[in-house]
Amino acid sequence: MQPEDSILKIRGIGEKSEAYFHRLNIFTVEDLLRHFPRDYERFELPRQVSELAEAEVCSVECAVATSPKLLAKQKKLLFCQAKDASGTVWLKWFNQPYLLSRLHMGDHYVFRGKVSFEREKPVMIQPEIYEKEAYRPLLKTLKPVYRITEGLTQNSVGKAMRFALAETEVTDWLPAGIRKKYELMRLKDAYKNIHFPEKEAVTKTAIRRLAFDEFFQLLLSMRMCRALCEQKTNCFPMYTAALCEKLARALPYELTAAQKKAWDEILSDLRSEAPMQRLLEGDVGSGKTVVAMLALLCCAENGYQGCLMAPTEVLAIQHFEEFKKMLGPFGISIGLLVGSQSAAVKKVTRSRAQQGRLQILIGTHALLQESVAFAHLGLVVIDEQHRFGVKQRELLLSKADAPHLLLMSATPIPRTLAMMLYGDMALSVLDEMPRNRKAVKTCVVDVSFRPKAYHFLEQQVRLGRQCYVICPMVTESENVEAENVQAYAKRLQRELPGNVRIACLHGKLPAKQKNECMELFAKGKIDVLVSTTVVEVGINVPNATVIMIENAERFGLAGLHQLRGRVGRAQEQSYCILVQGKAGDDSKKRLEVLLHSQDGFRIAEEDLAMRGPGDFFGIRQSGDFPFLIADLFRDAQVLSQAKEALASMTQEEARRLFGRLFPEKEPSVVY
Repeated sequence: MQPEDSILKIRGIGEKSEAYFHRLNIFTVEDLLRHFPRDYERFELPRQVSELAEAEVCSVECAVATSPKLLAKQKKLLFCQAKDASGTVWLKWFNQPYLLSRLHMGDHYVFRGKVSFEREKPVMIQPEIYEKEAYRPLLKTLKPVYRITEGLTQNSVGKAMRFALAETEVTDWLPAGIRKKYELMRLKDAYKNIHFPEKEAVTKTAIRRLAFDEFFQLLLSMRMCRALCEQKTNCFPMYTAALCEKLARALPYELTAAQKKAWDEILSDLRSEAPMQRLLEGDVGSGKTVVAMLALLCCAENGYQGCLMAPTEVLAIQHFEEFKKMLGPFGISIGLLVGSQSAAVKKVTRSRAQQGRLQILIGTHALLQESVAFAHLGLVVIDEQHRFGVKQRELLLSKADAPHLLLMSATPIPRTLAMMLYGDMALSVLDEMPRNRKAVKTCVVDVSFRPKAYHFLEQQVRLGRQCYVICPMVTESENVEAENVQAYAKRLQRELPGNVRIACLHGKLPAKQKNECMELFAKGKIDVLVSTTVVEVGINVPNATVIMIENAERFGLAGLHQLRGRVGRAQEQSYCILVQGKAGDDSKKRLEVLLHSQDGFRIAEEDLAMRGPGDFFGIRQSGDFPFLIADLFRDAQVLSQAKEALASMTQEEARRLFGRLFPEKEPSVVY
C-alpha cells in the first residue's frame, strides 16, 4: 500500500467502519499512521486488594470467590467477587455474558481496571482478564491509548494500525545527512515504535523523530512563504491614517506603549513594498483587538475592504458590536456573516461585500464560502489564528490578489522559543497590560476545599455574578483519572441551591448548541457554566468573576493562564481556584507559579525552566499550535535542532524539498 491510499485498502475496514474513521479525520493510510496515541498505559505489578485506590487503573491478582451471576434486566450486568489475602473486590461487566462459562470459583487471574468504591467496597467495572502467565511478560510495557469515537475500539484501531504498518511503503523524506547528524531514527521505525512500543527509551526516540519532522516542515513552509511574499508587490498601499489618529484619541483609555509599538510596525508594513504578513501575539487582555481595529480602519480609510475571521459566532458577534460602537462615528460600514443567520440576511451581506458597499466584514468560517466575494479586499485579519487550519487561511486570502495578512494569537510562549519558531516572519508582541486592571486572585487547593469553593460560588451568584467550572474531560473515562463535565454538572446541581442556573458546555456538542449556550451565558441567563477548555477563546463575559479549574495539574501553565483570563475583565475583583485532583509536591510547585505572576510570557518562561523534557504526553503545553505530537516546551531542544538543520540548507535545496513534501501546494500561508 501507499500512504495516500484510502483506508478501505486496510484489511478489516469496510464501508461502515470507514465512516467511523472519517469522524477522526482519518481518510488515508498516512492519516491512520499519523493518528498517534494520546497516552500510554503502563502495566504495573499487581497490588493487594487492600491497596486499591479510588479512580486509579490498577491490577490485582485474585481468586474468583463467587460464581458469576447475570442480571439481564440491568443491561446484561454480570458480576462476581474475587479475593486475595488482604480483602475482596467486586467485579462487574456489561454485555459480556460469555464470561459465565469462563470464570469459575477458585480460578486465579490478574484483573485490571479502573477502581471505584461502592458502600466502602472496591469495585472494578469492565476489568480486563489475564492469565497469570500471560500478564508477566506485559510488566513495565506500554499500551497505546488512542482517541476513538463511537463504533471504534482501541483494539480495532490497533489491528488496523498493525496491518497498515506491515503493508505500507513509507518513504523517508528527510535527507540522510540530517538524520545522521541529529541521530534521528528512520520514519517507518518511528511509526512502529510509537504505535507498538517495546521499550520506553526507544519510544521516546520515536517521538523525538516525529516531533523533529513537524517542526522542520513548519519552519520550511514559513521560509518558503516568506521568500514568496518578498517577491510580491504591495497592491494595497495605505499611506493615509488620519482616522486612526482620531480613533486613538477617542478611546476611553490610552494605548499602552506595546500597543503603540505594534501599531507602528503594522502601519510600516502596510506602506512597505511587499504585502504584510505579521503575527500579533499578546497576553490575555493585552488589547490585540484594538490594534486590529486600527489596521482595519486604516484599510477602509485608504479605500480598500478588510475582513476579520473569528473562531466562534459569539466572538464574531462581540467583535461586530464593538467595531460598530467604535467605528460607527467615523462613517465606516461594517457587516456580520455567521452561520446562524438566515439565508436572506447572508445574501444581502454577501451582495454588499461584493459590490464594495461594506468596508469591513466580520465573520466566522462562513467567510470561507465560495459565494463570499469582495470588490477590493486589502487586509485579512484572523483572530485566534491557531484555531484555523492552513487551508482555511488560504481560502480567505485567495479572495484577493495578495492582500495584507494580520494573524492574532493569545498564546504566550517563551521568547527563546518564539524567536526559533517565528524568526522568519514579522512578529509583534503585546507584553504590557492596560492600566487599572485588577489582578485575578488565585489559589491552589486540593479536593478537600471543594465544599468551601461551592459555597463561594453560591455567594458570587447571590451577588449577581457568574462563574465558570472547568473540567478536563467530557464524560467519564476508564483510562483517565479526571473530572468530567457531565457528571460534575449533576454534582453541582445537588450541591448548589435549586435556583442557581447551571449549564454544560463541551466540544462534542453540535456547533449550534455550543453557540446558544455561550450566548446564554454571555447574556447572564446562566449562573454557573461547567465546561471543558472550549471557553478558552470565543467568550467574553465581564460579569464572570470566578473560574474554578478541576484537575489543574493536567493542564499546562500557559493554558491555565489563558483560562484564568476568562475572568477579571471588568472592575469587580475576580478569582481563580486551581483544584489539584492528584496531590504532589512537584505539581503543586508548578501550579504555584500562577500565584506570583499575571504575566503569561513570564509564566511560560518559568514553566519551560521547571519542566525540562517531561513525560511522553504528560501535559500538553502547546496544544494551540498545529502539531500532532510535537510540544514546544517538552521538545524545545528538538525545535532548535530543526531550525539549525533548515538553516544549513540552501534556498534551492529547501525549495526542492518543499516540492517533494507538498507537490501541489504553493507556500502562501502555512504558519
